[in-house]
Amino acid sequence: MSRVLVDLLFFTGRKGGMESYVREVYSRIEPGAGGLEFIGLASAELAAADTDWFPGRIVDSGISGEDRIAWARGELFGVARFARRLGADLIHCPANLGPAWSRVPVVLTVHDLLPFRHPEYVPGAYSRVLRTMIRLAAHGARRILTVSEASQGDIVRYLRVPASRVDVVPLAGQDPETKPGGFSRLPRQLLAVGNRMPHKNFPLLLAALALIPAGSRPHLVVTGSHGDDPLTPVVARLGLEPWVALRGWLHSDELDRLYAESSLIVFPTLFEGFGLPVLEAMSRGCPVVCADIPVLHEVAGEAAVYVSPHDAQGLAATISTLLDDPVELARRSTLGLDRARAFSWSRTARDTVESLQRTLAER
Repeated sequence: MSRVLVDLLFFTGRKGGMESYVREVYSRIEPGAGGLEFIGLASAELAAADTDWFPGRIVDSGISGEDRIAWARGELFGVARFARRLGADLIHCPANLGPAWSRVPVVLTVHDLLPFRHPEYVPGAYSRVLRTMIRLAAHGARRILTVSEASQGDIVRYLRVPASRVDVVPLAGQDPETKPGGFSRLPRQLLAVGNRMPHKNFPLLLAALALIPAGSRPHLVVTGSHGDDPLTPVVARLGLEPWVALRGWLHSDELDRLYAESSLIVFPTLFEGFGLPVLEAMSRGCPVVCADIPVLHEVAGEAAVYVSPHDAQGLAATISTLLDDPVELARRSTLGLDRARAFSWSRTARDTVESLQRTLAER
């Protein structure tokens, strides 16, 4: 039995897609699967939370994942020390960052290279720190997992890692056969999901909404903010208060309800490593309008409607046209459900275990 230390220092319950990835993958791995024993190195926040989904024991690192300095120090130096102390044969770092150097071999999951591709979307000093930490972790890793062909290309280009060391293991959405009950779609309700980093491009979505005549303007729910929402003054400036609800960080049950009730999800992002909200929407039968960028074509195929993420007028026209065409909305819903069936968290978990086993065998 080989022992795998899973680096969960980042996991606080407030980090979005990467936490969903880890929870979905590890909740589908049986204890002892593939001859592997898993130990989760938890942040102080995760250690105090429910960890029944993890297929092994949890060790409290005492490090806060909300304290950026403590977290960065823990990633660079603490994870490797814990791995040696706990007798680990392998480390899995599932959230872009990991040890600067480690005697214990590392498998690193890199979700995206936003600080390399678009450093203008990340605050200056933080962008430089992230680039350094990601580069150190990637060059020290024996194998890298990533979530899309687009991200694999970025890793090869920006980190100078051979493609043979990078395994593409796509994410998944909700099981399309599992449908939340008790909800019906509300006419002319839009949903947008994501944090408030600039590349999410929500101001363009609000500008597009303002271009739709008030008499036919849909309502929009935007989730995912923490604290004071930077979109509040944008909504006020555009006079959209009656049509826009800015929601904070939501529990998964509440987000499920919004997916089930919305007529359309709009995802105008300028950059993604994968674009999980698109797949989550399709797996729930919610039609998708999203940015016309390569990685979202990789995820959504022919199921989504694509619009330039720089064209507010085009986005407004697309939203209005779709909402006025219930037949096309129903067709897009069916296409999305069919597309979502091509992705499976069980397959993601299986391929992740295989990559860990392959790395151990290479020793």
